[in-house]
Amino acid sequence: MASKHKITAADIMPFAEYAKVRKETRSRISAVKKNRRIEVGPHVTFYFESFETMWLQVQEMLHIERGGEAQIVDELAAYNPLVPKGSELVTTFMIEIDDPDRRKRLLGKLGGIEETAFIQIGMEKIPGQAEEDVDRTNADGKASSVQFVHFKFTPAQIAAFKTPGTPVIVGLGHASYSHMAVLPEQVRAELAKDFD
Repeated sequence: MASKHKITAADIMPFAEYAKVRKETRSRISAVKKNRRIEVGPHVTFYFESFETMWLQVQEMLHIERGGEAQIVDELAAYNPLVPKGSELVTTFMIEIDDPDRRKRLLGKLGGIEETAFIQIGMEKIPGQAEEDVDRTNADGKASSVQFVHFKFTPAQIAAFKTPGTPVIVGLGHASYSHMAVLPEQVRAELAKDFD
């Protein structure tokens, strides 16, 4: 599944069939997801998406909401943009703060944070591009706690990323939240599979 760049209706399991394998499927993909995430600073976690993670999201939405065939079109439209297209990494990053008052205060200072995401390989910095579906910072400058960002790579950057042992840094350069993290090797190796 990992090399596919688009989920189609043909990829979707019927409700009854998915219900039979739901537990094992969720468990299997959950294990894969462990090597597709990294914490950046104290409050942000990057979850790197793939065909499988988005396929599971679609299946789960259909399973929970039970909208049938009519719902499939909407779910595919919502989640296909987050499936990597072969020369990019795509992340959902979440700003996670348990205390509601603290969360509100911090999000109020983080407008535009989605524009400051980057991946660095050696001296090369790959800027993130926010998903264009909706504005993730409101007019008051308050950031959404969930952000969707694409990192588009050149062929040379892909080759470097795929090289075992290559140091890769993921970061945010916002004035109110400037943090970086080095990808563990097992995460780099897993994410390298997203490239053609």
